[in-house]
Amino acid sequence: MLVDLRIQNYALIESLELRPSPLLNIITGETGAGKSIMLGAIGLLLGNRADGKLLFDTARKCVIEGQFDIASYQLQDIFEAEDLDYDAQCILRREISPTGKSRAFVNDTPVTLEALRKIGANLMDIHSQHDTLLLGDTVFQLNLLDLYAGLVPQRTHYSNAFRQYRKLEAELKTLEDQSNQANAQLDYNSFLLNELEEASLDNEDQEALEQEVKQLEHAEEIKYKLSQALHGLRDSESCATGIMKDASSLLGQVSSYSDNFRELRQRLESCLIELHDIADEVETAERRTEGDPARAEELQERLNVLYTLQRKHAVRDLGALVAVRDELRQKVGNVLNLDKQISKVRKDVEAALTAVTKQAAKLSDSRCKSFPRFEQELRALVADLGMPNARIVVDHRAGAPSASGTDVVNILFTANKGAQPQTLSKAASGGEFSRLMLCVKYMLADKTALPTIVFDEIDTGISGEIAVKVGRMMQQMARKHQLVAISHLPQMAAAGDAHYFVYKEDRADRTVSRIRQLGEEDRIREIAHMIAGAKPSANALQSARELLALRGEAVVAG
Repeated sequence: MLVDLRIQNYALIESLELRPSPLLNIITGETGAGKSIMLGAIGLLLGNRADGKLLFDTARKCVIEGQFDIASYQLQDIFEAEDLDYDAQCILRREISPTGKSRAFVNDTPVTLEALRKIGANLMDIHSQHDTLLLGDTVFQLNLLDLYAGLVPQRTHYSNAFRQYRKLEAELKTLEDQSNQANAQLDYNSFLLNELEEASLDNEDQEALEQEVKQLEHAEEIKYKLSQALHGLRDSESCATGIMKDASSLLGQVSSYSDNFRELRQRLESCLIELHDIADEVETAERRTEGDPARAEELQERLNVLYTLQRKHAVRDLGALVAVRDELRQKVGNVLNLDKQISKVRKDVEAALTAVTKQAAKLSDSRCKSFPRFEQELRALVADLGMPNARIVVDHRAGAPSASGTDVVNILFTANKGAQPQTLSKAASGGEFSRLMLCVKYMLADKTALPTIVFDEIDTGISGEIAVKVGRMMQQMARKHQLVAISHLPQMAAAGDAHYFVYKEDRADRTVSRIRQLGEEDRIREIAHMIAGAKPSANALQSARELLALRGEAVVAG
């Protein structure tokens, strides 16, 4: 419930704080005093669009803050989904800068406007003309009928099954589209794959092939150069190994004179051993080097095949070409497997549709059983609110499966004896609409944990005893849910557990809207003003006391 509401720098409101009762709160005041402005501010707190032009002082930002006790609302999942810390005391805040820029916060954490709307929708329910229009919407009607009949868990179970069915349906369509597209490309992909398979790319070393071709093409030059190198290393009179051998002998002759000479000789001997190994390998390479034009031509043809395939598939090396081949293998293989997948998913879709159909039938049967009880209870309530000849009929027909089932409902209504019930938009006046919505919310009050409900002039089109009955109905609702009602009727004003008065204060420079909670005597005078005008008579004051006494009797009776 709403614990504290603070509005700063909004429209005619310079600064306002409201700490409502947990029960029924009544707000009264003259037309234009600022009651609707308060609703506008609350709407901003719940995520409505902001307008920087509505600032009281255009040089300062507007701040609207509401503290809520949400311990009984079970909103942990919503907070978790929005990545917000949950606390039983929740603070919503909206700030609008002079430039019109808006910021929203939940427990001092910045949030998007959409997140603010999601959370706010579970904290406050403003009953306005828009809400009344919702009553004429068939989807809204089906939702409230399910809520009334306690069918929300059953409907949720059905909705989960329907979502699974639609998910499988979408999966089947995706597979069928893939199959159509893949079949159109199958011949071409198969041709490309066969070409790559015939190239036998596995265990191939393109760099080794290229190196061998170069060696075969330059075999004569290589053999000559290797022979010359071997001559300089080992086979000439002044070969490197001979010179190094003589140098080693000379160092050996003086090694006894110094450890340094001995170490130098050892190092030279190591170099000589390495040089002999090099010479042996050069000799082996020279003997093996022979020209082979046939082998060179064979290898070049093999390389030409690889080069052609790489150009065709726009890749630069053999590894990338192998990747293209593997991808084509998968594509061609997928086509062959798609038929099996499609067949399996099609069976899953049929099974899911069967399950949806069965659950929809059960849900529809449960709904239909609840309609007479809903009609009877709502008829009794509206009759008590001044429509004794009202008839209410839940018109029902079967429709295609949807997320809400296979039922299409329309609440038909007439307030006149002998008239045929029609859709609410055609049959109900504004006042009748308001009373219908009040009765519906009264019926739902025992079915679910409703948030704080704000009624904006729910008393439109009523007076006298009916107004008293509406007040009593709201008192009963307030036993379980916090209510705030803006009213022009004295009977409604007397029904509240707390009474707030909105008024305008004229300053030298401008008009300011203020609110204050009325004590017992002030409340009597305000209700008397509502009965008889600015200068209430003694009779009006007595009538105000009697109305307040009626409230006391209702509380005792409750």
